[in-house]
Amino acid sequence: MSATILFWRHGQTDYNAQGRLQGQVDIPLNEVGRAQALAAAPALSQIEPVAIISSDLVRARDTAEYLAERTGVAVSTDARLRERNFGAWEGLTHEEMRAGWADAFAVWRDGGHPAGIGAETRSALGQRVAQAAAEASAGYEEGGVVVLVAHGAAISAGLVALLGHDPETWHGITGIGNCHWSVVRPNNGAEPGWRMTAHNAGGGLVDFPQGARIV
Repeated sequence: MSATILFWRHGQTDYNAQGRLQGQVDIPLNEVGRAQALAAAPALSQIEPVAIISSDLVRARDTAEYLAERTGVAVSTDARLRERNFGAWEGLTHEEMRAGWADAFAVWRDGGHPAGIGAETRSALGQRVAQAAAEASAGYEEGGVVVLVAHGAAISAGLVALLGHDPETWHGITGIGNCHWSVVRPNNGAEPGWRMTAHNAGGGLVDFPQGARIV
């Protein structure tokens, strides 16, 4: 059997606060983001994670370290948990994207994949994140919880892929806030192979296999 996966999004950065498309630009948490991670870590520590695996981008790694300090579980990294590569649009606001690429931006806002930007497809993103999650889960026994610290688009696409859909065409879940989390569990041989038990959590109570409850 495999462990439960908890996806935890990193805390806020200046790009988040400014409405900039972050992608794989490696910028740190800002003061708000550090405070968010510090506030969330005590609640998440109650699940007693068996592993903490982070994207190798600094905003995710630093978020993960707040939980590591509370639990004593060392952070490992997996580059497959990185944010989506947005190509030429990384670091830009929506207004800047629209001004420079009006047609491509319209395609993107409608859920399409515009040509000429160099952005990673949602399908490829979902596949790499889902693969990382499945491999992490398989390394631990049922009842354990593996915390994966990643990014907004990466988590959303990974969840969609784990739930058996194509992130390029299926948009049935919302995004996830800074330092919020989502939980999926192995589905005991049923289809799809995973089921979501919490999404974009950060205020309610969540049950875990070993009986811990977190906010």
